[in-house]
Amino acid sequence: MGSTSSAAREGARPATTGRRGAVVAALMLSMALAALDATIVSTAVPQIVGDLGGFSVFSWLFSGYLLAVTVTLPVYGKLSDTFGRKPVLIAGSVVFLLGSLLCAVAWNMGALIAFRVVQGLGGGALQGTVQTLAADLYPLKDRPKIQSKLSTVWAVSAVAGPGLGGVLAAYADWRWIFLINLPIGALALWLIVRHLHEPERETTPHARVDWAGALAVFACGGVLLTALVQGGVAWPWLSAPSLALFGAGLALVAVVVLVERRAAEPIIPGWVWRRRTIAAVNLALGALGLLMVAPSVFLPTYAQSVLGLAPVAAGFVLSVWTLSWPVSAALSQHVYRRIGFRNTAMLGIGTAALILFAFPFLPYPGQAWQPTLLMLLLGAALGLFQLPLIVGVQSTVGWAERGTTTASVLFCRQTGQTVGAAMFGAVANGVLAARLGGAGDLDSVTRALDSGTAPEATRRAIADAVHAVYLGAAGAAALAFLVLLFLAPRKFPVLGD
Repeated sequence: MGSTSSAAREGARPATTGRRGAVVAALMLSMALAALDATIVSTAVPQIVGDLGGFSVFSWLFSGYLLAVTVTLPVYGKLSDTFGRKPVLIAGSVVFLLGSLLCAVAWNMGALIAFRVVQGLGGGALQGTVQTLAADLYPLKDRPKIQSKLSTVWAVSAVAGPGLGGVLAAYADWRWIFLINLPIGALALWLIVRHLHEPERETTPHARVDWAGALAVFACGGVLLTALVQGGVAWPWLSAPSLALFGAGLALVAVVVLVERRAAEPIIPGWVWRRRTIAAVNLALGALGLLMVAPSVFLPTYAQSVLGLAPVAAGFVLSVWTLSWPVSAALSQHVYRRIGFRNTAMLGIGTAALILFAFPFLPYPGQAWQPTLLMLLLGAALGLFQLPLIVGVQSTVGWAERGTTTASVLFCRQTGQTVGAAMFGAVANGVLAARLGGAGDLDSVTRALDSGTAPEATRRAIADAVHAVYLGAAGAAALAFLVLLFLAPRKFPVLGD
């Protein structure tokens, strides 16, 4: 399992740059853009709908972007291993900026959704290639520094996105949400073009790209993720559209397997799942994506509806984990150098499981400091879990496989979040229906609370629903722990720098 080809070992050396600091700045700017655009539109929806209409389909402003990012990750990962990180990152940045410009001039909701998908097609390149380049630029002992910087940028940008979007929509115009990307993205692009110089390496005269596999992966992921995102929202889970999408998705899974088995250079190579280390990290980070839905989606509702906090205060309760996560991630190197990547990650996710399990035992209605403290501890635990796995798995492969490996990890995490949003949304709505005699779902109940018309029983029902979601998240954390315990090797087969 630990053996690699000579070409892969040859390509394991880090990329050289004229000014590495300038390249790191470009990577951080690119990561900030990708994170911001996943959340920045949320608070500007009233202004966008008021200008363009299309309230019934506005959720696709988020879903379309995230779907495009998720399904393109494996494609960009393979392309970066074939042609190099720089051309893929440049192409992705250009597509992202083009999509941003088109979004700013959209004339109706349908056009805006289509242009958000274009943005997502570039965003997939930003996410995957930035993480891969971070491993290329630094030897193993220094990778925690750059990864913790990227984690900080991602966390701060994702949390700041809704606030920034609201400010731009209220005091300027919602179109500035997309126009602001242009100067930032252009600066990052210029830094990459000017300062990133990848080492020359041996390549085949005619590199073959598995375009059929890329199209099959894109179609399969798009259909299945659409079924998960829209199921229970746009149509019931057991309705004809839902069953048709899942059926088509399963058929496309078979197509992907057949196409990839015959491809000379498959987009998703079989070794991604045949190697214990990569397979275990993929599954564990898929579970991480699953459990992250509980706090990121449901905690703000809990803070406002149960604790009675204002939106800004509720946002603070959630955002505190962005303080402890990067700090814990930066310090994790001192732990995994002593006990190894796997054991450090198990320590982190085991602690996270206990914290998530403790949430349902908070008193009702409780004080704001109680969930805030749990979120602070949860961020520290997950920082100890995620970064050692990413650094560890990237260190088990050479340059020629690192892009594909990193993309597979990020793809599984993104897919876990999509599955978690659908699954936990169904759990929350099911608990609410049981507590309230079948009346309403989480969205309608929350709107009633905002208008001041909901009784105390409704608040208790929301608390029970969120508690059930957190128990499910604790189960996902326990699953990740078991995956690492039984599937991951005790010592990762790290290659020399």
